[in-house]
Amino acid sequence: MIKSKFDFITEELENLKKESRYNYIRVIESPQDSWLVIEGRKKLNLCSNNYLGLANHPEIIQFCIEGIKKYGIGPGAVRSIAGTNVLHIELEKKLSEFKHTEDTILLQSGFNANLAVIPTLLDSPDDAVISDELNHASIIDAIRLSKAKRFIYKHLDMNDLEEKLKEASGCRRKVVVTDGVFSMDGDIAPLPKIVELCQKYEAILVVDDAHGEGVLGNKGRGIVDHFNLHGKVDIEVGTLSKAFGVVGGFVSSNSMVIEFLKQKARPFLFSSALTIPDTLAAIKAIDIILNSDVVERLWENTRYFKTEMMKLGFDLGSSQTPITPVMLYEESLTQEFAKMLFEEDIFAMPIFYPTVPKNKARIRVMISAMHTKNDLDFALEKFQKIGKKLGII
Repeated sequence: MIKSKFDFITEELENLKKESRYNYIRVIESPQDSWLVIEGRKKLNLCSNNYLGLANHPEIIQFCIEGIKKYGIGPGAVRSIAGTNVLHIELEKKLSEFKHTEDTILLQSGFNANLAVIPTLLDSPDDAVISDELNHASIIDAIRLSKAKRFIYKHLDMNDLEEKLKEASGCRRKVVVTDGVFSMDGDIAPLPKIVELCQKYEAILVVDDAHGEGVLGNKGRGIVDHFNLHGKVDIEVGTLSKAFGVVGGFVSSNSMVIEFLKQKARPFLFSSALTIPDTLAAIKAIDIILNSDVVERLWENTRYFKTEMMKLGFDLGSSQTPITPVMLYEESLTQEFAKMLFEEDIFAMPIFYPTVPKNKARIRVMISAMHTKNDLDFALEKFQKIGKKLGII
């Protein structure tokens, strides 16, 4: 038999299945909501990033329909040539006001927003980037695309961050980059201390607030607002794909940084602009967030679910946010738990290596403002049933 040049792929896929690390992708047959239709059956949605329930909000849908009739669908080009619509400018202004920053630049995704910032700032081997070891994959890939020396500090360890800043002292530019809320564990960066160290060592601070917007701070303005550090964090990277319920990314900073990115950032210059419907939806989402109690409802649901899960005896790790990791540690056990949840009409995906470190597998439950108390009680009942059956609680 002739060996195929793609045999290595077959072998790798088989290994993933043997190691209980194969990702079975579920197909959703309905709009994003508290309940979804999957394989023709309704399932309680406990793994969407749709924190505020805006992905299928009727006011947003209607606003988009009306806007599409006026502005169409596609942007037609990159922003720097013929793709900048008046709606993009409106959204950038709204985001700047929301985040209390001077200016904002829109990108196609939160991933692209990090790719726009870090390689653009760090374009020399004489530069340095200092990154939390558990930062998001988009930050890791952005660092790989930069030319900077790389320093990785232990997760949330401010003594180690200071040591790495000292090691980078001779570099031309220094950038410290951290998630605001860490997406797998739900813990929060100690931003006041990070700001203090960046000021002491004259480093630029970049915070990816993807899971902080719509969650932390007054009306969900994010981690900078949560710690009252406006004007002290140099660059905030954000996404529209989580609490805002749409897709897209952005960077908020002072006007000089934003102008620099518009001239130099490759995702802005070489990839088409955000679509008209996405831009419209994000504009309306901000209005709803600022003029409703959705953020408060998110936290009410979060406190209730976490309290009851801990009473049942589940390990929820170090989470401080609606991200609720149900820590099971073993990959095969986690896969089995998720499968049993699905059979009980709970949609909650298993998370395992390489998304998290080996032997740190978990069911990551994402609480939303759209959940009712009955929804959460239904979930608690099923977690208790399966947890006892598998000997976890």
